[in-house]
Amino acid sequence: MFSWFYIEGILILVGVNLMVVLGLSLLTGFTGLFSFGHAGFMAIGAYVSAICTLHYHMPFLVAMVLGAVVAMIMSFLIGYFTLGLKGDYFCIATLGFGESVRLIFDNLDFFGGARGLSSIPMVTTFEMVLVICFLAVVAMVLLIHSRHGRNMIAIREEELASQAIGINVFRYKMISFAISAAYAAIGGALYAHYLGYLQPLMFQLTKSTELTIMVIFGGLGSIGGSVIGAFFLTFIPELFRAFASWRLVFYGAAVILVMITRPQGLMGGMELTDVAKWAKRKLSGGKGKKGKKNEPPVLQEEGESA
Repeated sequence: MFSWFYIEGILILVGVNLMVVLGLSLLTGFTGLFSFGHAGFMAIGAYVSAICTLHYHMPFLVAMVLGAVVAMIMSFLIGYFTLGLKGDYFCIATLGFGESVRLIFDNLDFFGGARGLSSIPMVTTFEMVLVICFLAVVAMVLLIHSRHGRNMIAIREEELASQAIGINVFRYKMISFAISAAYAAIGGALYAHYLGYLQPLMFQLTKSTELTIMVIFGGLGSIGGSVIGAFFLTFIPELFRAFASWRLVFYGAAVILVMITRPQGLMGGMELTDVAKWAKRKLSGGKGKKGKKNEPPVLQEEGESA
């Protein structure tokens, strides 16, 4: 039905979205900061890396790292003035940042203006995306299970209590924001060097919204959920491409269905290893320590004591 070339292209787009969604998951799912401006960081990574390879003939990996560094620097500048904001105000500030970045690229001839950039070296391959995504997931897992990751989760659960026990809340918010921006920039670099061209219209608010939906769809506070969300919500529109504009209706219906039936997302804060352990116990017919049958893990509601 579908050729491998077509499926490979979709899988590359899955990997691109996964990179951005992983970073956004760290910021939103584990630190508790909602952002609608990550398309801006993605654009920075895409344009900086494209300029480096197109005009300065740098190796792609070097250009990708430079794009991530520039995005992190921008996150420090933006975060210094916005991370003190609470709730919706921070979200609105990031939204403004994302649109500002797009308009800057749209009006600067050095970056191609509204016409964008073309003839970008198309060096992104499926194998490259697979390796980078694997390393990114491993790095994120190690971070979340480290002391720094636990501090970020503590900030998400109760910011005032975290500050009371000595956690530098502003510092960890900044670290989370910077890492999140770097992940988005790497995704943008892979995207630019897969398509071979760039336009500012690719990084509108709708792109940021799409990425945030992927995080929520998979489940906040779950790395495995981010992987599943990026995979399904990238594949669904492509599978229904034959239905033209109706494919977006199917996409929206799938998201709404999950939000109604499972508001906490598909994984609901669980990881794939938790599901595998539960399934193994269920299949083996084992019982818990107190003689009760094992039940599927339940995500602790936010605000409840451990």
